[in-house]
Amino acid sequence: MKLYFMGVAGTAMGNAALLARAAGHTVLGADTGIYPPMSTVLAQSGIELHEGYNVERLQMLKPDLVVIGNAMSRGNVEVEWLLDTRALEFTSLPQLLADFVLKGRKNIVIAGTHGKTTTTALTAFLLRENGRDPGFLIGGVPQDPPVGNHLGKRDDPFVIEGDEYDSAFFDKRSKFIHYLPHVAVLNNLEFDHVDIFRDVQDVQRTFFHLTRIVPRNGWIVANGDDDNLRALGSFAWTRLVRVGLSEGNDVRITDFVESPAGVTFKLVWKGAPWAEVKWTQPGIFNARNAAMAATAAALAVVPDNPTQFKLEALAKFRGVKRRQEMLLDTPRLKVIEDFGHHPTAVAETLRSFRSRFPGHVIHAAFEPRSNTSRTNVMQTAFLRALALADEVYLGAVSRPEKLKPEERFDTEAVIQQLETQGVSAHTAPTHAALLDIMLKQTAALAERAQLVVFFTNGSFDGIIGKYVAAQTTA
Repeated sequence: MKLYFMGVAGTAMGNAALLARAAGHTVLGADTGIYPPMSTVLAQSGIELHEGYNVERLQMLKPDLVVIGNAMSRGNVEVEWLLDTRALEFTSLPQLLADFVLKGRKNIVIAGTHGKTTTTALTAFLLRENGRDPGFLIGGVPQDPPVGNHLGKRDDPFVIEGDEYDSAFFDKRSKFIHYLPHVAVLNNLEFDHVDIFRDVQDVQRTFFHLTRIVPRNGWIVANGDDDNLRALGSFAWTRLVRVGLSEGNDVRITDFVESPAGVTFKLVWKGAPWAEVKWTQPGIFNARNAAMAATAAALAVVPDNPTQFKLEALAKFRGVKRRQEMLLDTPRLKVIEDFGHHPTAVAETLRSFRSRFPGHVIHAAFEPRSNTSRTNVMQTAFLRALALADEVYLGAVSRPEKLKPEERFDTEAVIQQLETQGVSAHTAPTHAALLDIMLKQTAALAERAQLVVFFTNGSFDGIIGKYVAAQTTA
């Protein structure tokens, strides 16, 4: 088939296009602002790329099927032509994956408010290290495995990141509803995506819908320490394994220790020792990601004897880019980029860094960019999270004109409240001006060991790379 991807340069769309190309389809795509590295990877794979959207060009290309990414909306010229004429078939990305990739596979769907990308990468990595050839689709840029997408063998599992966000402008169901789970991993559940969900009960409802399509011979792997997940019930129609720190979980994380030397912990399966892990990934949250990934992978391939699934390879797992990624590491200054854009993730990361880098002055720069973080819905929670740092830098609210003033994240109010708690806080009208403040503040503390962490699900207008460059040329 000839497939045409609208929004092909996005991480999920691009990786799906690469999967379709690997499956033997002719793949074309369009987007606005197609830049390396995605443009390079797509072009090298033989995918024909087009800049912008053009009805005449689409008519001339005559694809068999148009895949509409969830960034597309009414008003797009190609979308309107497709709806007006019905001249070409179209579908959403999740439905395409269900029809062309996931059908007939033993799928491991990784869901949760936090940790989906890392847990998906970990699951695929562990399966490969245990001699399997799984398919996978990862919504980020993993270092292990070395690529973000792979078809794998049909008789091995397919591991996919299960996003609860909606599928397309014409399909408001969560993406993961399409993904035909054999093993559904529920990492955690919190209120997020305020543009899609009304409250935490609304999020619980869509997660419950996911659990309802797990077959009776499948598995649900759930975070047993998460109150919002426990409220969903015991899932009597299928098999359940709970994972966590507390007594009563089937798989337990014990003896967790984090220090400058790294992290160590143990995994116990129903009272029996499974593995002792020593690795470089920070925080209890990543230990939980590892436990969830290991459990899901073991149930998918050796369900009768899961402790025989080997976990020694965790010691060499390098993680995912932009997830606590170290960009600069010197005795006096460390710079880390993190995708964190929810207060829980920001808080857990900062707590981890306190243990990992004792004695360091911690600088936290935060960009209110996601559809949730740029509103004031979680402003108090962000305040509590950022107060765990010593110096805080708040970027300008993204797309403020799209929000009513009373709905926006109030940067000045947060700064004032942080100052009352003894946290030095700064902002600026532009990110370039904020960069200047950061450089001056870190220079003023040059005699002390410092850690600078940038939290953003975007680019922070390029100031992260500029900050690192300024430090390496100083």
